[in-house]
Amino acid sequence: MRSALLTVACAFALFGGVSAQDWPHWRGPNYDGSATAKNLPLDFGTEERVRWSVDMPGPGACTPIVIGDRVFLSSVDSKKERLVALCLDCKTGKTLWSRATDSGYPEGARSRTSSGRRSNYASPSPTTDGERVVFFFGNGDLVAFDYSGKELWRRNLQKDYGKFAFQWTFSASPTLWEGKLFLPVLQRDTPLGRRGRGFGGGRDAGGATPEPIQSFLLAMDPNTGATLYKHTRDSDARVESRESYATPIPFVNDEGQKQLLVVGGDVITGHDPASGKELWRWGTWNDGHRQRSWRLVPTAVVGAGHALVCAPKREPVYAVKLGGEGDLGEAGLAWQSKGRPNPVSSDVPSPAFHGGHFYVLSDVRSALSKVEAKTGEVVWTAKLPRDYPWRASPTVADGNVFCINHNGAVAVVDMKSGTIVHEALMAGMDADQIRSSVVVAHDSLFIRTDAKLYRIGK
Repeated sequence: MRSALLTVACAFALFGGVSAQDWPHWRGPNYDGSATAKNLPLDFGTEERVRWSVDMPGPGACTPIVIGDRVFLSSVDSKKERLVALCLDCKTGKTLWSRATDSGYPEGARSRTSSGRRSNYASPSPTTDGERVVFFFGNGDLVAFDYSGKELWRRNLQKDYGKFAFQWTFSASPTLWEGKLFLPVLQRDTPLGRRGRGFGGGRDAGGATPEPIQSFLLAMDPNTGATLYKHTRDSDARVESRESYATPIPFVNDEGQKQLLVVGGDVITGHDPASGKELWRWGTWNDGHRQRSWRLVPTAVVGAGHALVCAPKREPVYAVKLGGEGDLGEAGLAWQSKGRPNPVSSDVPSPAFHGGHFYVLSDVRSALSKVEAKTGEVVWTAKLPRDYPWRASPTVADGNVFCINHNGAVAVVDMKSGTIVHEALMAGMDADQIRSSVVVAHDSLFIRTDAKLYRIGK
């Protein structure tokens, strides 16, 4: 618990313009999917408890961030076939500014992607440090604005470092911390069709063999976007199992040592944020690295001295002891979930942490589990409707867990009993790809569907 508090205290000390009521990062102010808000409504719908709702220009899996009187999010503009960064007035929902962000590298102005209708380039969430807001898009565009909408800088990571080598649309979200902007690019070591050709996998026009594809942790100057370091992040994983769509998470241990947690390539690693140097690693959940298609989606979450990581598909979750150095080996594992079929697993949603417990949403089992963080004991498992997948990550606040499925159905689960206390359908019956997490900020719920963004409050 002390480690978690140190992390939050450090974050607030750095982000002078960020308060506990804000939601400045994809996983919230604590980087764990939890918020301190009270008195949230439990009788809401598309007409009930709506403080405002606004039409979205198009779909996007980006989770909004909220800071002060502003809401930031990205989207596809379906009519103009471009990617946009949006800033809304938190009190009214009015659009304060909208900026086209795509560079056209590659196909940046189009809403279609290599993975078809399952996702689009407006999937990563923006991040802010109280002074600027940074947007990242799946085509590699990275753009920073001040709060008035003035563009501060932009760059395209595929143009700078070669084409991404991912099976699906790359969608890790950036993290602003310790005066640096972090983004991991953990990709396969072989090209996929025409993707990844900028790194390797064939000869270039001059007949030379390009260098092998690398995975790396990138740190940039948030003032200019310039690269501060590019740390190669090695892995024994193979092909698609090297791919990770997870976001880096800050952590401060009991001695005050600051670390950045990166998960993917069949392992979790802790890094020095100042240099990118790897401090420790634990893994693998892929025995002998036999599985070649175990890409990783869920972001790690820290709680009670452990980092929880989710193996893909229907595999267990693993609680890794924090505080070690080097290769942690078997001694680094505190516990793993068990059972056949295993109700405590997650292929896509990232778990949340609050009050000594992890909350694991299983999209493969349509179930939400409350798990004792220190021991792995399952307190309860709540069954959710199986009509549509539950792939947005859960949010914990005000004694409840908020989940939303692909159809926009929100389930509110009591964190003590595991009872579903409210259900609300926030989208039309034709919606089937909603993956933006419910955001809790300023005593309100912010619910994003493909067509609308709602602010729900009393």
